[in-house]
Amino acid sequence: MASVSDKTPANERIVSVDALRGFDMFWIVGGRPVVLALVVLVAGPLPDWLTKQFEHPPWNGFSAWDMIMPLFLFTVGIVMPFSFAKRIERGDGKAALYRKIAWRTIVLFILGMAAQGHLLDFDLATLKIYCNTLQAIACGYCLAAVLMLNLSIVGQLVATAGLLVGYWELMMLVPVPGEVAGLLQRHVNLARHVDQAVMGSFRPDNDYTWILSGMTFTATVLLGVMAGHLLRSRWRPSLKVLWLLVAGAACLGLGWIWSFWFPLNKHIWSSSMTLWSAGWCYLLLALFYLVIDVWGFRKWAFPFVVIGGNAIFVYMLTHLIRVRQVSDPLVSGIARHCGSGGDLVKAAAAVLLAWLVLFYMYRKKTFVRV
Repeated sequence: MASVSDKTPANERIVSVDALRGFDMFWIVGGRPVVLALVVLVAGPLPDWLTKQFEHPPWNGFSAWDMIMPLFLFTVGIVMPFSFAKRIERGDGKAALYRKIAWRTIVLFILGMAAQGHLLDFDLATLKIYCNTLQAIACGYCLAAVLMLNLSIVGQLVATAGLLVGYWELMMLVPVPGEVAGLLQRHVNLARHVDQAVMGSFRPDNDYTWILSGMTFTATVLLGVMAGHLLRSRWRPSLKVLWLLVAGAACLGLGWIWSFWFPLNKHIWSSSMTLWSAGWCYLLLALFYLVIDVWGFRKWAFPFVVIGGNAIFVYMLTHLIRVRQVSDPLVSGIARHCGSGGDLVKAAAAVLLAWLVLFYMYRKKTFVRV
C-alpha cells in the first residue's frame, strides 16, 4: 500500500493533532457557554455578528459553530495514515485491516444510535437509525479506509473529487419524484427523499440528511487523510505548514466559487460546504502544528490534549449525562456571590468537572478506543 509506506514512523506522535481534536471537543463539552459568558462579562452584550457565529444558520450559510462536526470528521482522517501504517508495520494484512474497519464502523454506528437515536429507550416508536455525528464518522471512515487500502494517494485525491462532483450532480440532476430536478429546499431535496425512502419513520425529525450525504462525509474524511499523508511525509516541517496553508486557501477558494451553484449548506453537507469547512480545518491544523510541533510551544495546549485523548468517551459523556446538573449544585452558592460572573462560574464548573474526569483517565493512561 504505497499511500502509507516509506514515510515518517507510524508511532511518531504529533501532539498538535491531539490538541486540535481536543479543541474541537472543548466546544462539545461546554466551551460555548464559557466563552460567551466570558465575552459578556468583559465586553458587555454580544454583537449580532458574534452571536450568529455561535448558532447554526437555519438553512444555507455557514458559521463558526458549523465547524465542529466537519473538524471531527477531518481529524479522524488525519490519523488514518498513521494508524494504518502502524498496523501494517506490525504485520497486519488486508483481512485484519478490513475486520478492524468493519468492527469500528459497527461500534461507532451503535454509539451514535445510543447518543441521539434513542437506542437506550428500547422503543421502536422513538428509535432513529441514522442521525448522529458518530454515524457520519462511521460512514466516512469506512469508505475512506477502503479507498486508502486500494488506491494510491493520487487515486485517493481523484476519488475525493469524484465524490464531491458526483454528489453535486446527483443533487442537481436527479429529481425528487413529482418535482423538478435541482431543488435544494429544506423539505424537498434528493438527499432528504433518499433518507425518507430508506428509513421511513426511523428517519430523524430534522432537516439534516445522512445516507446520500455519506458521499461528502467520506470526502471530508479523505481531505483529512490528505493532511495525514502530508504530516507523515519526510518533508521538513516548514514545508508541511506551507502546504497545509496552500491546501486551506485552495479549499476555501473552490468552496466559495462552487457555492454560487451549490450553496454552502451543512444540513445536506453540500460539496461546497465540504470544501469550505475543510479549508478552515487545514488552516487550523497548520496553526496548531506550527505552534505546537514546529515552534515547540506545548504547555498551553495540554488541556486540549487531555480532552483529545478521549474524544469518543467525552462525546458520549456529554450526550448521555447532563454535566451541568451535576456541577451546578456544587457551585450555585459561589455563583450567587459573583454577580454578573455567576453564569461564567457555572459554565466553567461544568467544563472543569468533565475535564477532571478526563485528566484522571489521562494520568491513568486509560484511553477509550474504538
